[in-house]
Amino acid sequence: MSSPFDLTGKTAIVTGANTGLGQAIAEALATAGADIVAVGRTPPVDTRFAVEALGRRFHDVSADLSTLEPIGRIVAETVEHFGAVDILVNNAGIIRRNDAALFTEDDWDAVMDVNLKTTFFLTQAVGRRMMEQGRGGKIINIASMLSYQGGIRVPSYAASKSGLAGITKALANEWAGKGINVNAIAPGYFSTNNTTALRADEDRSRDILARIPAGRWGTPADIGGAAVFLSSSAADYVHGTLLAVDGGWLGR
Repeated sequence: MSSPFDLTGKTAIVTGANTGLGQAIAEALATAGADIVAVGRTPPVDTRFAVEALGRRFHDVSADLSTLEPIGRIVAETVEHFGAVDILVNNAGIIRRNDAALFTEDDWDAVMDVNLKTTFFLTQAVGRRMMEQGRGGKIINIASMLSYQGGIRVPSYAASKSGLAGITKALANEWAGKGINVNAIAPGYFSTNNTTALRADEDRSRDILARIPAGRWGTPADIGGAAVFLSSSAADYVHGTLLAVDGGWLGR
């Protein structure tokens, strides 16, 4: 009997796969057997090396996800190289920090464009392709603890991640009957580029760490298992959920 977590023969698109959580997710999916299409602005050299070392196929698409321009190209290149798309992980995202009273329109729009607008329309394009293929698929959005909470000095990020939670549920409602699972992972406080400023602030870092029952910041490797689960047949009856991977933060 094959494992329900086996992704052999599947093709996964992972945005923002050149570093951090995206790289860890791509490597975890490849370890489970998936071929990887990495999407981002910079060459995913380390990710390519790791995926190909596992014996999986790899293709990267250079794309600036602050606009909708690359969406058609991402899907077309995936199908051209690997024949189909089975999994989409919307990991790419940006953050801007400032007091709410001083927050600028440019910083608001930049975050919303990448984190919400492009994510939705890429998901739409991939969802259409999955429907055409007629064999279902798995879509995973990378949400946040700020899909539940408001955060401090990150109003556009909190709005975008709350909106992403809503989109996850809305698309699950429409597409579950078509065999497409739409779910989200909500990472807690991970040691990545997005949290550099927080970890450099001794007071904030201490306060955050004190609330995490696991007693540590997450590492990118901590998220891979959740991504494999939601990408696999083990999650065939899981729709519209936000899976917190947070060291117990929300339970505190």
